[in-house]
Amino acid sequence: MPIGLLGRKLGMTQIVNEQGNFVPVTVLEAGPCPVVQIKNKEKDGYSALQLGFGEKNKNINKPLRGHFEKRAIKPSQFLRELRIEPSQEEKFKEGDVLKVDIFQVGEYVDVSGVSKGKGFQGGVKRWGWRGGPKTHGSMSHRRIGSIGASSDPSRVFKGHHMPGRTGGQRVTVKNLRVMKVDVENNLLCVKGSVPGHRNALLLIKKK
Repeated sequence: MPIGLLGRKLGMTQIVNEQGNFVPVTVLEAGPCPVVQIKNKEKDGYSALQLGFGEKNKNINKPLRGHFEKRAIKPSQFLRELRIEPSQEEKFKEGDVLKVDIFQVGEYVDVSGVSKGKGFQGGVKRWGWRGGPKTHGSMSHRRIGSIGASSDPSRVFKGHHMPGRTGGQRVTVKNLRVMKVDVENNLLCVKGSVPGHRNALLLIKKK
């Protein structure tokens, strides 16, 4: 299974590639991520790395503080697990720090995060409905039309596109090309957009 880092979205910009074309990129702060705990198959039932990201100096309860002090690691604001193969467990040890240098320019990554929450929205915005007539006395420009199915089957099918709460869901964008790696500033530039608002927490995984 691929390895990766926790990070946050800083925003979008554009860079010039080797052909002289402008390429839209998202700038990510990736790591550094200390390895807080290593889960193994025998004890936990699966193999994973528990990674930390961001500093947290207050509002830490005693069990969590002890979890970090046991490993002589400064408390992190976020803790997430990243699955690995059992054969990869020996490559890491608690206290190791993973940095952005695990990525290389030209390779591809998968980025996961929570999309922007947009609240309750109508069908035109949520599902891209065409909408009703704009003139000739129409009074249902963006409203719902008939959603039934006549006398047979006399019901509304499950999953029918309706107005409702939009966004705020976990989204994974796959195969984003790494355009630039800044090891000194822990920055990663990937081609295209990623889910979430500015400063949103992201999981960046190598392919």
